[in-house]
Amino acid sequence: MLDALTIGDFTFRSRLFVGTGKYKDLAETEEATRASGAEVITVALRRVNLADRGEGSLHSLLTKLGMTILPNTAGCYSAEEALRTARLARELLDTPLVKLEVIGDEKTLFPDNEATLEAAKVLVKDGFTVLPYCIDDPIVCKKLADIGCAAVMPLAAPIGSGLGIRNPYNLMIIREQIKLPVIVDAGVGTASDAARAMELGCDGVLMNTAIAGAKNPVMMAEAMRDAIAAGRKAFLAGRIDKKLYATASSPTSGLID
Repeated sequence: MLDALTIGDFTFRSRLFVGTGKYKDLAETEEATRASGAEVITVALRRVNLADRGEGSLHSLLTKLGMTILPNTAGCYSAEEALRTARLARELLDTPLVKLEVIGDEKTLFPDNEATLEAAKVLVKDGFTVLPYCIDDPIVCKKLADIGCAAVMPLAAPIGSGLGIRNPYNLMIIREQIKLPVIVDAGVGTASDAARAMELGCDGVLMNTAIAGAKNPVMMAEAMRDAIAAGRKAFLAGRIDKKLYATASSPTSGLID
């Protein structure tokens, strides 16, 4: 598979990960998810009843779409809560995948680094494929990688803020130091933010509000799909060096008088 993204034992063609929250109904969820081209969709176990498998349920929709479900521990404020939620997800969905979130502050929704590291150690030891949501801190990301996480998911900006990438330099350092996939998570607002993340060399982007909260979620999903692909191609192509002064685009030798 050309330029596939591999996380643990899972391989994906799309580098766009999406969420399920904030859509007006299941029909809009389905249309936008299809338009995004994403293969992975994250679901908050504490907010969605995935035990409901009946017609018209979210689980039945995701099964119909053939999505890989990435359960997340959103809403957990301690390592213990996150561990219980992750284990419930594995029992319900028969998947080792988990997006680990341990929130440390209700206003900013920034992750609790200490609790995230604590929970990650236990989950990795228990055989989970752990994708931790974390601050864009190279040191924390390195520690999570050393623990054995399958990827790291540093934020671009606070969840749902739409502020875009606030610290591209930290993301560049993380990408340089971490040999695992780096998935930018949280804070993306529009397509240029997604493209920028990919141009920096990140391996993927996870978003929910940027699509579901748009005036036209389906069109925004298409825009994000295209931005991820364009940004990845630009990174692989290798951009030109930045220069202070102009450089003629046409040859300067052999000019005709």
